[in-house]
Amino acid sequence: MDISRPDLKRQKRRRNFLYAASFIAVIAVVGFLILRLKPAIPTVDGPVWTDVVKRGALLRQVRGPGTLVPREDRIRLIPAETEATVIRIRVLPGAKVEPDTILMDLVDPEVQQEMLDAGLQLKAAEADLLNVKARLRSDLMTQQAGAATVSADQKQAALQSQTDKSLYDLGVISGLTYSASKGKADELSQRNDIEHQRYDLNEKAIATQVAVQQTKVAQAQAMLGLRQKQQAALSVRAGIAGVLVDLPHQVGEHVAIGTTLAKVVQPDQLKASLKIPETQARDIQIGQPSEIDTHNGVILGKVMRIDPAVQNGTVTVDVELAGALPQGARPDLSVDGTIDLDRLSDVLYIGRPAVGNENSTISLFRVDADGKTATRVSVKVGRASVNSMEVLSGLNAGDSVILSDMSKWDSTDRVRLQ
Repeated sequence: MDISRPDLKRQKRRRNFLYAASFIAVIAVVGFLILRLKPAIPTVDGPVWTDVVKRGALLRQVRGPGTLVPREDRIRLIPAETEATVIRIRVLPGAKVEPDTILMDLVDPEVQQEMLDAGLQLKAAEADLLNVKARLRSDLMTQQAGAATVSADQKQAALQSQTDKSLYDLGVISGLTYSASKGKADELSQRNDIEHQRYDLNEKAIATQVAVQQTKVAQAQAMLGLRQKQQAALSVRAGIAGVLVDLPHQVGEHVAIGTTLAKVVQPDQLKASLKIPETQARDIQIGQPSEIDTHNGVILGKVMRIDPAVQNGTVTVDVELAGALPQGARPDLSVDGTIDLDRLSDVLYIGRPAVGNENSTISLFRVDADGKTATRVSVKVGRASVNSMEVLSGLNAGDSVILSDMSKWDSTDRVRLQ
């Protein structure tokens, strides 16, 4: 017969309760410890680009792509001077030309007719000039003859007056006769003066009328010269020594006045037209030195023009080239240009980070002493160059920093490097 033992049941329940309480306590302690643990340091997957902070001179530069273009004073655009039709093309684009090289022939019947009319008008004006000179010379001679007659009569009357005065003094003739003789002499003297004045005026009038007719002749000559020039322009010439780069018209095509017929450039007279980002162009000045990389050689130059307008986020900067061009340099060749802004002496600087603008505060990861981890630091940067940036505070010479784009780890202040 079994005997009931209540004390054993109580001991068993107590032991189970202690086991459960101990298990719960262990779970709580483990959970608390887990919560107190810091998250694991993330590892940067892949290589990173690092640089060491240096102290010394920093050459500030800006860089931009561009093309070689002809200088404006070495380009000749040949316009059509009359409405005409293309009847022959003698030279194709790419050919070397001299100033007298005929590029194409045009035809315009109206120009030929106008030139003939201008020649006839010139001959008519010259004939009119000769006629006017002959007529005026005849009139002048008639006036001269009349003046000579009056002069002779005046001299005769003066002699007669002197004679009559002598006779009047002797009492041979009356005073009335002497007065009449003297009055006639005075009258002829006045007429003689008037005739001389008329003669002088006629000479001046002749010069004026001849000048008017000569002006008409000169006008006719100028018109004939214009028509001859238009006729000569129908044979389109290069005008300068260089290379024909554009010939936009075909045989049989009709062109209007002012239409560009051809474009000739001198290929050894080029400049570089660079496209500089607007954020980097504010410090560019006229005369700053530059280097143009044609991918087949480097050409030195200097800034000659800065476009005042911004187009598509860039500023056009023209660079004047110095020295001989490398082989293969030609218009529209793609180039890369670097412009020297200024030189900073005794400054801290690093390579230009992938993210961050000049004159701002940026976050960079500084490599720790063990070389296996990197810690985020706040760095104040100043002026920037193409590949470098000035450090104002936050780093010291000799520090190694990561310049790669680390935006993927913006949520952590420390990373592990592979």
